[in-house]
Amino acid sequence: MPYAEYQRLTQKAADFNNAAAVLSWDQETYMPPKGFALRGRQLATLASAAHEILTSDRYAELLQVLSKDKSLPEDARINVLRSAEDFEKAHKLSPQFVEALSLQTTVCFEAWMQARETGDFALYEAPLQKMIDLKREQAALYGFENHPYDALLDDYEKGAAVALLDPVFIDLKAALTPIFRKIMAAPQVADAVFSGNFEKEKQLRFTENILRQMGYDFAAGRQDYSEHPFSISFGPEDARITTRADENNLAYMLWSSVHEGGHALYEQGLPPAQYGMPLGAACSLSIHESQSRLWENCVGRGRAFWQFFYPQLQSIFPENLDPYTPNDFFRAANRVAPSFIRTEADELTYHFHVLIRYEIEKDIFSGKLQAKDLPDAWNAAYQKYLGITPPDAKPGVLQDVHWAHGSFGYFPTYSLGSLYAAQFYEQALKDIPGLEAQFAEGNFAALLRWLRENIHQYGRRLTSEELCRRATGSGLSSNAFIRYLENKMALVYPAAFGNS
Repeated sequence: MPYAEYQRLTQKAADFNNAAAVLSWDQETYMPPKGFALRGRQLATLASAAHEILTSDRYAELLQVLSKDKSLPEDARINVLRSAEDFEKAHKLSPQFVEALSLQTTVCFEAWMQARETGDFALYEAPLQKMIDLKREQAALYGFENHPYDALLDDYEKGAAVALLDPVFIDLKAALTPIFRKIMAAPQVADAVFSGNFEKEKQLRFTENILRQMGYDFAAGRQDYSEHPFSISFGPEDARITTRADENNLAYMLWSSVHEGGHALYEQGLPPAQYGMPLGAACSLSIHESQSRLWENCVGRGRAFWQFFYPQLQSIFPENLDPYTPNDFFRAANRVAPSFIRTEADELTYHFHVLIRYEIEKDIFSGKLQAKDLPDAWNAAYQKYLGITPPDAKPGVLQDVHWAHGSFGYFPTYSLGSLYAAQFYEQALKDIPGLEAQFAEGNFAALLRWLRENIHQYGRRLTSEELCRRATGSGLSSNAFIRYLENKMALVYPAAFGNS
């Protein structure tokens, strides 16, 4: 049967990709330094093997036959349709190019790690330039109508393009700038509650307790340490996360774990029967990000969340936290201030971090910037948008791992994800009476059910826009996010909003 053969080949390619993902997880967690050279070869071999399957003549024949088969059940028809779309794009890249890109990713990641350790961008410059050259070649191979960056944006958010994203960021800047200015003119919120001596292993156990309450299944996942927190999935029954700890700052691990936990909950909610096929994969990067931002910000930085968890945290670190109330913790968790590190930024200024990377990436692919220009371009953009300049490259241009991975075009999905998250959360509050009262009792099951039913189960059945309309009744908009942010900031900074 053609569909059975299609399924076998698609899942075989997924097996190769997921085996590579296990090696990537190991590379960023436990692999010894001398493992980099051979690991690059191993990853390249697996990536090439998967690519060969999904670009083979036989796979093309199967997709052509199945695309014309009107007797296929709906799920099978959608899998074939999405696979045909993927094939058209993947077929534009040769196995040799895919292998070269995979090899360079390992080289670039190792250079980034060394540069991060020393704060010396020069160690990273040449490997990054080669990665940029490969990604420019990839954009040319894909083809584009207007801006070369469009070809890479589409990899992460289908249909995304500079012409569509520029207005999104213009609208966000217009809405967020006056809120930011009002807050900066008001008395600042203290965040000393996060500073002190917080034992690493106690933090880990506490965040694992939070993850369990959220519904994360540790029989189908685990939490480990890495330099840059991430989530990774090898299927819905093995979706892992990493976090990082600072024993002098509780915020690092806390928000990393909740954020990555949101990603992993999405992966654990995908249908196992569709493993390796489009219906077993996430809708898009922006929808994926909506899940992490919803859990981290809408839920995890909410007052109800800490009504439940703060007494537990206080009992673990009484010397640090006894002087503070749950409301002190809530306000500190939502403090707004310019900062260098994107992953530690507040919900408001976070979007300026994304905008900076978006504008730099556009200039890279229009040929205005080379790798050697990036530290100066980065520093100038931070001064322009946030009024601060990084003291060196480590909290500056070296802070993100994305470029080392070749993930150009990824960053805009972070802002799109926040917008979708606010829309989903607003709808969940309407659909589930007393939802935040449930949070105050440590019950997050109703929210997870809502997300499973309205987001997770669909895989790639729908586009991001279609999924949002089905779940909320309207398409992507910044309105829900601005409402949500203003309501929260009025509680955090009452003086700024006339509530003192």
